[in-house]
Amino acid sequence: MKRYVSVAEELRGMIQGGTLRPGEQLPSIRSLCRTRKLSPATVLHAYEALESDGLIESKPRSGYYVMKPGAALSATPAPRMPAARAQSTRVDVSNLVFEILEASRNREVVPFGSAFPSPSQFPWMKLARYLGSSARHMDPWSTVESLPPGNLELRRQIARRYLRLGMGVGVEQIVVTSGALEALNLSLQAVARSGETIAIESPAFYGCLQAAERLGLKVVEIPTHPREGMDLEALRAALDRHSIHAVWAMTTLQHPTGATMGSDRKRELIKLLAHREIPLIEDDAYAELQFATASPPAKAFDKKGLVLHCGSFSKCLAPGYRLGWVAAGRFSEEIARRKIESSLATSLPIQQGVAQMLRHGGYDAHLARLRRFLATQQSAALDSLRRHFPLGYRVAPPAGGYFLWVECAASVDALEVHRLALDHGITIAPGPMFSARRQFGNFIRLNIGHPWNAATDRAIARLGELVRWSKLPRVKPAVREP
Repeated sequence: MKRYVSVAEELRGMIQGGTLRPGEQLPSIRSLCRTRKLSPATVLHAYEALESDGLIESKPRSGYYVMKPGAALSATPAPRMPAARAQSTRVDVSNLVFEILEASRNREVVPFGSAFPSPSQFPWMKLARYLGSSARHMDPWSTVESLPPGNLELRRQIARRYLRLGMGVGVEQIVVTSGALEALNLSLQAVARSGETIAIESPAFYGCLQAAERLGLKVVEIPTHPREGMDLEALRAALDRHSIHAVWAMTTLQHPTGATMGSDRKRELIKLLAHREIPLIEDDAYAELQFATASPPAKAFDKKGLVLHCGSFSKCLAPGYRLGWVAAGRFSEEIARRKIESSLATSLPIQQGVAQMLRHGGYDAHLARLRRFLATQQSAALDSLRRHFPLGYRVAPPAGGYFLWVECAASVDALEVHRLALDHGITIAPGPMFSARRQFGNFIRLNIGHPWNAATDRAIARLGELVRWSKLPRVKPAVREP
């Protein structure tokens, strides 16, 4: 172990153990050099590592101080954005994705690798009552009338939620689907054909990669900043270089980074694509999970009907019900036809049941509770990472949702950490599953949407040990038992 790392770990232990308290000044570089017989470069490097980890802060002409509670959250460096690549890539990620998702099915594991928040946070009994009522009072003719584009009352309620964001989206634009993933897949089929190229984010939602793989599409990966979203200059360069038929992007609470583009950047994205008549498939599955004031989607700036805006109730109201939609603009009729061809229709009792909940109230109250829960979860998870993860990790706390995108040291093998964690009853989502080129080998995505307790804190501590060990010669790690 390098000398500066040893010094930093010792000071880290003193901070976490309370010997050095928040707000207290650390020994000066000169005094630590004198008492410990260290070089100034070694001490400075150790302090820089602690500062990078959000444990201490430097004050000009004063020295280094232990970070006060709460200040460390904003001080932790954000993960770095990948460099832009010029070439398009064929996609082959499904086997890796299936392997990792399969590991998350077991309810006995700590589900940091899961794609869903805790089922305990949803109003199952209220939904069941609305679902039962809709089934008992269903007009037999409604089974025909609610064929695609879908149940009219549900589409009215979705249109009303757009209106609350200042958007005039007519019910004729909305097609109800079996979850957001079907909406996204139907949208992609409507705007791209096998062998053509689309632009996607990097890192990207693995469902996007699987959809492109299944349709035989090529992808150009556009670097995505963990706070600001897709790099628009890199996108502009890609559009100039390639014949791109569509862009797939998550402009709000991007998966996995959690990035949310500001309204000005969303407007610029739409302007860039509209000038070239290129459709945008906007995956907005997590929009209702923003902690504060909702940011309108890029669809809000669409004047040409080029944005296919895909939403879902699966992440915010009814996991397992598989109910989503797409506000498809000029492509709405094409999407409705493809919906009939692929699965005919979405369950009518589910459509009517959710429509009743939206109409009679309770949905917004549920969302408020869920957002408070997730905000508390994020705070606890960030605190646990600070206490247990090794120096040098990076994370940008998102403004909502239940994922953390964590960059570990460059030498960490996330796939190896994934395999080791499974042996200890923990799942994670390793970075390579979010890239067509298997980038992000030292990144992990953590699901923090399950109740935080002593067991999850111990699991983070164990992951921290596995991450440390992954950088060392392959000796069995000393992992503490709970």
